[in-house]
Amino acid sequence: MDKLADFLKYSNLFFYYKNLFSKKQKIYLELYFEEDYSFSEIAEEYGVTRQAVFDNIKRGMKQLDDYENKLNIYKRDLDLKDRLLELRSSFTSEELERIITELGFDEEE
Repeated sequence: MDKLADFLKYSNLFFYYKNLFSKKQKIYLELYFEEDYSFSEIAEEYGVTRQAVFDNIKRGMKQLDDYENKLNIYKRDLDLKDRLLELRSSFTSEELERIITELGFDEEE
């Protein structure tokens, strides 16, 4: 994977799992992934070394991988979106009626 693909992957994972991080780590990751701060800018803002920020971000990325490997929320969401797009392109009113009936919804209710 290239740098941009990695950045997008972890940005998306962070969107799903951000509330599982400690306050400090969440702030660093938000600045990096959502506000496009560099390691140096984050370090300057919080009075720490660039290396400390780098280590914190890398540790956060590993945690994001661990969360996704265990919970698969992001992958399931992507799969669901793919299935919905697939359905959208081939959906008929008969299929919709069948699904509504299977779900137990009636027009009279």
